[in-house]
Amino acid sequence: MRYPESRQRSAELLRLVVARMGEHDAALNPLTYAVWYEHLAGINARLSRAMDALLVNGKRFDDAAIEALHAQYVAAADEATAERVSRDFVRVMHELADTAARTGSSAAELGSKLGALDQVLQKGDEASLGAPVGEALASTGKLRSAVDALQTQVAASEREIDRLRAELERTREEAAVCPLTRVLNRKGFDQQLQALLAKAAESPKPGCLIMVDVDHFKQVNDTHGHVLGDRVLTGLGELLRSAATDAGAVAARYGGEEFALLVPNCGLGAAVKLAESVREQAKQLRVRQRSSDRQILTITVSAGVAEVCASDDEASLVARADAALYQSKRNGRDRVTTA
Repeated sequence: MRYPESRQRSAELLRLVVARMGEHDAALNPLTYAVWYEHLAGINARLSRAMDALLVNGKRFDDAAIEALHAQYVAAADEATAERVSRDFVRVMHELADTAARTGSSAAELGSKLGALDQVLQKGDEASLGAPVGEALASTGKLRSAVDALQTQVAASEREIDRLRAELERTREEAAVCPLTRVLNRKGFDQQLQALLAKAAESPKPGCLIMVDVDHFKQVNDTHGHVLGDRVLTGLGELLRSAATDAGAVAARYGGEEFALLVPNCGLGAAVKLAESVREQAKQLRVRQRSSDRQILTITVSAGVAEVCASDDEASLVARADAALYQSKRNGRDRVTTA
């Protein structure tokens, strides 16, 4: 029987996963398999970016590295969703295995009937051919039906697995997004910052971090209430998402009213230009009273920009951008300062 092309691809992927696992130092266990499978199958973009960055630098993955990758990128979905998706995966695999087992039984039955027919043919007893031929034909029909059922089950299983992968990826994405502002949350920011630093050495423009903070935000909450304050944050989040149009640029909520733009492959001048654009557009945000559509307030933002240096780690880059941001605050707010 010729396997469907999709099953051939699955077998090739399995062989590739096992081969790549063998090139590294981590134990060959389910955790290691999950990391390599999701990377090579292309179903976990954040994991792949992190692994590619490490592999470019010649990293060999040991148990500690695999555990860190798994905890940060593979096990990011909430436990209830992960458990349910895992159960569904097991169910799909069991259904596929049962159908394959039935196909194997039909093939064995046909083999037995053909063996009996062969014995009759060797004896040359033409009068006795009727029953063995009929049984062989019947078994052939059963096998054909079983093969058709297996192919149908394989197709159904692939669709179900694709759905489960998509659901798991969606929950992972949601786990890294701030529900109020729809930009990355702190966890998502940390992941993207690591990826930015890992790839910085590969580019003549190593990338920049822009920290953005709403000016006098405490007064907004104190004067107009937290509901209106949330609307300010939502509007700024939308503005930052639209500003992150460069390839690979991402917006994140660092904490409270402080946001960040991570811009890879970008020099300091271009990052300052982007920060100034955000600052100017923030002045155009209009927060209105919903009952009367009356404009209640406008905002300004301050920003600090730091270009990645060869000596930077996550903490030092954030510290430099933050220091530039607070220099903008000290100098009167509504301005951009470079580190």
